[in-house]
Amino acid sequence: MRGKLVAQDRNDETADVLLDQIHNQQSEMFTDGIIKKPKIAAPITEKEIPYELPTGWKWCRVSQLGHDWGQKVPASKFTYIDVGSINKELGLVSEPTVLEASGAPSRARKLVRNGTVVYSTVRPYLLNIAVITEDFEPEPIASTAFAIVHPFEGVSASYLYRYFRSPTFISYVEGCQTGIAYPAINDKQFFSGLAPLPPTAEQHRVVAKVDELMRLCDALERRAEDSLKAHQTLVETCLATLTNSETPEDLSQNWTRIKAHFGLLFKTEASLEALKQTVIDLAVAGLLEGSEPEDGMASELLSQIEAQKAASSNGRKTRSIGNKGYEVLDLLDIPTNWAWARLVDLGWTFTGGTPKTGDQKSFSGDIPFIGPGQISKEGVISSPEKFLTERGVEHSTEAVEGDILMVCIGGSIGKSALVQDRCAFNQQMNSIRLAAGSSAYLHLVLQSSYFQKAVLNRATGSATPIINRSKWETIDVPVPPALEQDRIVSRVEKIFKIIELLRIAIVEAEQKNLQIADTLTSKIH
Repeated sequence: MRGKLVAQDRNDETADVLLDQIHNQQSEMFTDGIIKKPKIAAPITEKEIPYELPTGWKWCRVSQLGHDWGQKVPASKFTYIDVGSINKELGLVSEPTVLEASGAPSRARKLVRNGTVVYSTVRPYLLNIAVITEDFEPEPIASTAFAIVHPFEGVSASYLYRYFRSPTFISYVEGCQTGIAYPAINDKQFFSGLAPLPPTAEQHRVVAKVDELMRLCDALERRAEDSLKAHQTLVETCLATLTNSETPEDLSQNWTRIKAHFGLLFKTEASLEALKQTVIDLAVAGLLEGSEPEDGMASELLSQIEAQKAASSNGRKTRSIGNKGYEVLDLLDIPTNWAWARLVDLGWTFTGGTPKTGDQKSFSGDIPFIGPGQISKEGVISSPEKFLTERGVEHSTEAVEGDILMVCIGGSIGKSALVQDRCAFNQQMNSIRLAAGSSAYLHLVLQSSYFQKAVLNRATGSATPIINRSKWETIDVPVPPALEQDRIVSRVEKIFKIIELLRIAIVEAEQKNLQIADTLTSKIH
């Protein structure tokens, strides 16, 4: 639409000549009673012109390039074209409705014909624009939600359709539209918009080249999607060999095979996220860090935790939970010096709460009040919108450094975060405070595929899944000795730092490619 896609031909009649021809057409059609008397288009000021056009082109008002066919109230059966009839991807009317006159909507008024361009002026950002490409029977009538442009001879409907979808015209419309929930522009604003007019022959060359390039883009997009799907399948298959390893030795051998093709496998954000998840799953299965003789047994740690819980109720009664008969998932194969324990056996669990909304004395403090929206998928707590006073915390639930929060309801169910600073949290989350051991290790367990599957397995409700505290706290957790927990956390953190460096390198490479493309484009233009 800037005259830079196809070459100009000196033999083409210029847009000035074409505009003279259009003016003659208008006069003849008015004389013959086909159209109303044309309104004189307002002069175009220098300030309005978006960009410079090639020699032979001309800026015009949209009103200068086409006309409408008037309006009528349906008196017999008709073909109704409303916004829902538009296939905006193809730019065609694909689903018109044939109605009886008695059932005509009040908006069914505007006459259209084969070759007419219809432009929805209601919620124009949806780009419901189309060219009518057939002779509908019975007579077609369009909704008043459309602006109607039937191009004069010498103006291509396909060219106008593509221009109306261009960033330049979209920007113009966005500057004119009014309304927030239901934005719209009126016909006067639409027809006052500017359009670049090339010679007729060049219009057809532009349309042909755009269509050719769009077909190429579609083909490349399909190939890219197929390539990404194939790549993701390859990554998932290769990473599955790691998580299916039965011993650290098996893991080492399987990793050696992947390492040979590391650059091919891990070159996208999705593949790096899958790699991080695999690292977590290997860590909590005891395959990432080997045991040492001085580690001792996990049973010793569990005895220490039991004694700690017995000595201190932490201000609350210690709950005694029996076997509720929940369905148990297949447990992981863990090293012989590890142990299985219920989540609640490792410390104290709590459910959040919310002070009364109208209690201003609760919501005027500086203690962060956390909800599911503040828990990111990376396990980070973001700054909340609400803050509590000490009074507010008393009516909620407190979390301190080292506690772990997990969302237990809705689409974010299973997201968790390790608390770094004192906060309070609402009833959509549960927390655990360890009696002994590493909170960072337990957070890895809560992020693992094993634990996430267990949460969903015990959740109720399909539209809004929820797992209550009594089900959540009885999920079995793999427990290594304390020293090994610290080594596992250290190893995972080192690997994650390397993965982050890879992610940054991928982003920088993509940005470099864009910079090269921008540089080449600017030199071409």
